[in-house]
Amino acid sequence: MRALVRSMKGGHPARPAVIFSNNADAAGIAWAEEHEIPTEVVDHRPFGEERARYEGAIAEALSKHEPDLICLAGFMRVLTARFVNAWDGRMLNIHPSLLPKYRGLNTHARAIADGENEHGCTVHLVTPELDEGPILGQAKIAVLPSDTPQSLAARVLKQEHMLYPAVLERFANGETDPLFIS
Repeated sequence: MRALVRSMKGGHPARPAVIFSNNADAAGIAWAEEHEIPTEVVDHRPFGEERARYEGAIAEALSKHEPDLICLAGFMRVLTARFVNAWDGRMLNIHPSLLPKYRGLNTHARAIADGENEHGCTVHLVTPELDEGPILGQAKIAVLPSDTPQSLAARVLKQEHMLYPAVLERFANGETDPLFIS
């Protein structure tokens, strides 16, 4: 989130409208407030299993700020098809693997366990199917023999901080051809 916000200056076609979280204690919320960026928090816990009501509250909170697109970054909640479809073609996500490999969680440990030679991250459009949207960009790194899931995650995160802002700028300019970084 911070890398995206920091990139949105000068001739960049996007600006942050609001920083949203389901956790009031999220470091990104405090950072956004320090930088005078509007914030919204909707805690998912009071909604229990009522995902439609929770997503309605998210939509209401976001609507106050009239965002043109949503950039997910660390939002670890699965969104319903109804919510995703309302943002069709206007919701991006960063995922810590080279999709279509390793959808879901524990991507770094899975890549190491499978003996992968390369790993990385993917920015994609969000669709109702988990981590299956069209790829807008990927950054690859070598998996080192000494890598642990934590060391691999740290190196992938550096790539995420370069890839996501670059893809967002291209996407906001109407470019949807994938960007590949090795």
